[in-house]
Amino acid sequence: MADAPPFPRSAPPSYAPTPEPGAARPPSGRKRASLLKRCSTWLPATAVVACVGVALGFYGVSATDLALFSLYIALGVALPGLLWVRALYRGTPTLMEGLALGLILGYALEVLTYIPARALGMPLLVMAWPIGTYVLFLAVPRLRGHWKGAPDAGRTPLWWSWCTALIMIYLIVWSAVNVFRTQALTWPAMGTSFIDMPFHLALVGELKHHMPPMVPTVTGEPLVYHWFVYAHLAAASWVTGVEPLVLLFRLAILPMLAALIVVLGMVGRRITRSYGGALAGLVSIIFITAPSLYLGETTGVFTWKTVQSWSSPTQTFGALFFAPIVLLLIDLLGQKPQPRGRWVLLGILLAAVMGAKATYLPLLVVGLVAVALVETVKLFSLPRRPLAALGLTTACLLFAQWVLFGGARQGIVLDPLSIMRLTLRGMTGLAAGAEPPAAVTIGAALLCVLCGVITWCGIIGLVGRPNLLARPVVVLVLSMSAAGLAAALVLGHPHQSEGYFLQASYPYLAMLAVYGLMLIVRKARVRLRAMVCAAGVGVVAVYAIRTLCGVRLPLAPGADYTVLFLPYLVLLGVVLVAVAVLRAARQSRLRTCALVICMVTAAGTPAAWFARVMPGTFRTPVTTAQNPAGANSPGVAAVPAPPGAAPVQVPNGTVPLQAIPKGAFTAGRWLRAHSAVDDLLATNVHCRMGYENPCDSRAFWATALSERRVLVEGWAYTVTNMDSWRPGEVVETRPFWDGERLQANEAVFQAPSAEAIRRLRDDYGVRWLFVDEHRLSPGTNLAAFADLRFRDGDYAVYRLPTADQSPGALSDDAKPTPPSPSSGARQSG
Repeated sequence: MADAPPFPRSAPPSYAPTPEPGAARPPSGRKRASLLKRCSTWLPATAVVACVGVALGFYGVSATDLALFSLYIALGVALPGLLWVRALYRGTPTLMEGLALGLILGYALEVLTYIPARALGMPLLVMAWPIGTYVLFLAVPRLRGHWKGAPDAGRTPLWWSWCTALIMIYLIVWSAVNVFRTQALTWPAMGTSFIDMPFHLALVGELKHHMPPMVPTVTGEPLVYHWFVYAHLAAASWVTGVEPLVLLFRLAILPMLAALIVVLGMVGRRITRSYGGALAGLVSIIFITAPSLYLGETTGVFTWKTVQSWSSPTQTFGALFFAPIVLLLIDLLGQKPQPRGRWVLLGILLAAVMGAKATYLPLLVVGLVAVALVETVKLFSLPRRPLAALGLTTACLLFAQWVLFGGARQGIVLDPLSIMRLTLRGMTGLAAGAEPPAAVTIGAALLCVLCGVITWCGIIGLVGRPNLLARPVVVLVLSMSAAGLAAALVLGHPHQSEGYFLQASYPYLAMLAVYGLMLIVRKARVRLRAMVCAAGVGVVAVYAIRTLCGVRLPLAPGADYTVLFLPYLVLLGVVLVAVAVLRAARQSRLRTCALVICMVTAAGTPAAWFARVMPGTFRTPVTTAQNPAGANSPGVAAVPAPPGAAPVQVPNGTVPLQAIPKGAFTAGRWLRAHSAVDDLLATNVHCRMGYENPCDSRAFWATALSERRVLVEGWAYTVTNMDSWRPGEVVETRPFWDGERLQANEAVFQAPSAEAIRRLRDDYGVRWLFVDEHRLSPGTNLAAFADLRFRDGDYAVYRLPTADQSPGALSDDAKPTPPSPSSGARQSG
């Protein structure tokens, strides 16, 4: 072997022409490729942003509102949150992952800052935390490096970025079709919004002007509810000037969904240890639906809710905080040492979730207890990390229950199988109050469990791996799921809210199911073609069972209840036949198990979505959901039908457009502009429009539009009403408990007099009357005792005279104000 030269050989001479001094050098191919690569990495995010702009612009959001809100989310929430994530998390997340975690942490710090700021009467002081963050990270030398991020931060595969972007684009389109298209920003179409949207809007107005918050629709009632999301919306409205209406109906949920998808992807990669498994888990989370084998729409516990929700912003906000909690617990409960800053992050997020959606906390306590027990058995000593996490969670749970919620039970009672009885009423067409047979109720509960087994049967793939079954994250998720199922079956609530316990662990069960399926398929060496064939058999089998069995919901009057179990027995027979065929074909037990799991998994969510696009298997002609009184009860709003035809029930119990009174929006906005934030209103509207007999007390529009507290409007969701409810009652139609107050309120509108006005003003502190005049009796003359200040359409606003002022003694600037020509248009700032 030749020896190495004692000095490096010189490079061969270059004969390329030397550029003249000052001449521009042409860009090299490597630099051009690097530039193209950098640009391509931003294309997925650009596509999402463009889709957001198109959807929001089409559905009435101005460019100014969108720009102001985007700037606030980016610079006032996400970027300062990102800096703290880099300082405390100390991992190597990608830029997109860091921004998602920073946005979630920013939401938590924003809410926790807004609470004292609003209590001090200085709501704009909420900006102290982002400004203070910027100053701190610029002034402290050790923190300045976090502006650039970690030099070893990972890079996301481009295909993963595009898949995540496509999921987000789907959610944007889903939001546009299912929310933006139906939840209008203008009156009277706004009046047909989903039942709870005015309630959410009223709470945003309450948190915008008061701290601590109260129930604005019944003055003096404490707000025993998950209200942190409304604090965020109030803070955003103060800083940006964007109307709470626009934030709630269009803007606020979109960045939450984006951050949630990114963090769930991180959780999925931790659990499945692959990008492909995380993608499969994300898809199953977004498209999850119950594996129904019936024709028509199912109800109750058989209508699983996805993690994304506009109609329940508290659910979305809670899920948003809980996802990074699971992510942190996966890291903190592992064997590797973790930075102390992650414990700080865990504490902040637990404090945020206790006011965003405290439903997660008792489930997390059960899961951490199970992890601590398993780790104790494995290590023969007390595990400090699970116990520390358990201590933090328990402290937050106790604080939420006894301080934040004042120990109220919020309508939750011990009522085993309550949710199953309510579900069966919708499936069988039983009248309100009728009870299905006990055996049928128990059978329906078993069907509920069976639906979960079908959807997440991939977890069976973990059974043969005891070491994997004992992983802290697996124990945590399975224990939480078992606790959620138990809570849903044992507890009762007038609105089936015990179902949220069941729903809380869905995303993480989906990840475990994908992980188990991946493991057993790899171990059995099942090829992709065989998996697709098995899945196809499952989808076709479900479609055939639906069509051939022909069990349509709700059942016809007099139908045998046992027919509800027939389709599932047939599916069980199909599974047994598949096992027999595979064994006859000399397939190994492991391979047979893997293929059957693929088939049964496909019989869940994929088959349910396949049925949605096939004719005659999904929709029913009439929907009676969200109607507490029943489809044929008096006072239920219905769509007018042609002469001689029966009226058609409005889907989801919404009010038909022609039933919406005119002028409510402009009257409410006039009152907001001309009254003090502490002024108290009285109104003659206590029942939801079109649902007066019996009275559905979910009336919230006076509070929602005026952002003022009302003496008595709608009382359905108050803690007094909810905690007085007993199984068998319809909570929305329960009478108001304070008869004296209601009588004093109604006397002003039904038989106005100087004494009635004096009592309302002096005894209860009412300052304004917000009147739906078409509900007044003919000849009623309120103007003789109160000062008419505004009238538009069916609505009028009166101001009560002071004790030393006679009615009608108005100054020139206090005369009734006519509506402006553009008063019906959306006000956005």
